[in-house]
Amino acid sequence: MTKFLKLTFPMVAVLICGSARAADVSPLMAPDLQPAEAQDGWTFSVAPYFWMAGISGDTAQFGLPTVHLDSDFGDILSNLDFAFMAAGEARNGRFSVIGDVIYTKLGADASTPRGILATDVNVTSESFSGLLGVGYAVLDAPEGHLDVVGGVKLWSVDTTIRFNGGLLGGTEHSDSATWVDGMVGLRGKYSLTPEVYLTGWGLVGGGGADIDWDVALGIGYDFNDRISAIAGYRALGVDYSHDGFIFDTVQQGPILGLAIKF
Repeated sequence: MTKFLKLTFPMVAVLICGSARAADVSPLMAPDLQPAEAQDGWTFSVAPYFWMAGISGDTAQFGLPTVHLDSDFGDILSNLDFAFMAAGEARNGRFSVIGDVIYTKLGADASTPRGILATDVNVTSESFSGLLGVGYAVLDAPEGHLDVVGGVKLWSVDTTIRFNGGLLGGTEHSDSATWVDGMVGLRGKYSLTPEVYLTGWGLVGGGGADIDWDVALGIGYDFNDRISAIAGYRALGVDYSHDGFIFDTVQQGPILGLAIKF
């Protein structure tokens, strides 16, 4: 399937920040630096973000050969029809509810082994991935936080593959798959200065997929009590196969985002 996205599309991420005074967002973001015991009631954060990711791996549909993907972000951007990415968090003391949504629709070029079956391959891909989880702060201090998180991730992928030239020239086929994976992991944050902090996360799971994983590390800056920004690097992989439909890819690249607390 093309340089596709997550889950899918390589542009995804988490950009959330929370400051010594503001709360973080995304399932991939850490809580703010204020100790949980000092917080009163629920706080909410939303964070649109941009993931400049490339993708590599394999995709296939029932009855057709495996197609290999290997595209950088520049290739993907030139073939992108639409993309939306956002994360959010609701937090009360040590407890949190997190979410992360990625939707992309794009077209791209791929290849088959040795180019015998087709001289080139066109792939159109539409994908959605949504994570919903809960977290609990096992470590909570003025310098930072460490949350244990668990949740579920819904995947929905729809692809159309067209072979040009070679033995399969003119062949076109569409297929789709929807599945759910359970996810567990950690997310945390550590303050370097009152405004600058490190944040990161690591999630792994499976269920519908053989394995589903997501790791990231970033640095954030608090502009004020309500707005913060983050820049970092994220890598995400999923290996799904069922009834001839294969989606085995790794997406990775820089992330940029903005978090707003209310």
